[in-house]
Amino acid sequence: MEGSKVMKMAMAALGLALVLMVQQADATRFIVGGGGVGWTTNVNYTVWAKGKHFYNGDWLFFVYDRNQMNVLEVNKTDYESCNSDHPLHNWTTGAGRDVVPLNVTRHYYFISGKGFCYGGMKLAVHVENLPPPPKSAPLNEKSGSSPSPSTFVYRGQLVLPAAFAIAAFVRIW
Repeated sequence: MEGSKVMKMAMAALGLALVLMVQQADATRFIVGGGGVGWTTNVNYTVWAKGKHFYNGDWLFFVYDRNQMNVLEVNKTDYESCNSDHPLHNWTTGAGRDVVPLNVTRHYYFISGKGFCYGGMKLAVHVENLPPPPKSAPLNEKSGSSPSPSTFVYRGQLVLPAAFAIAAFVRIW
């Protein structure tokens, strides 16, 4: 019985810790070229990437004909010259559905070898850190005005789950 009680307390503490550590940012999975096009020839991937923000933690999803094309990560010089002789990483898995994690803030350069780079199969993206969330306006308690509803929603995202975790912990205790 004593071991069960300790296990429940440990699980409650772990749950509380997880609730407090969860970040509010979600990663984005980009289908390269868009859902209807994918990774293929005669597409201007510079235009496709323009205006998109790629953040640390996002993913690129390459969909292509696995019997003909591939996905190679190269340096800037090889990207510009379509040289596939010395890729930094070959992301090709053979299924034609390759996922590339963008987990470092830097420039990424992708090409398809086998001559397809010359047909436009090249993509350059700049990955940056997620910008910090906007700062909320300080509450002016002297004015007697109540905080906006968004203040309560934000607080509820952390406070309510934490309160439930604490209540479960106290109940077990």
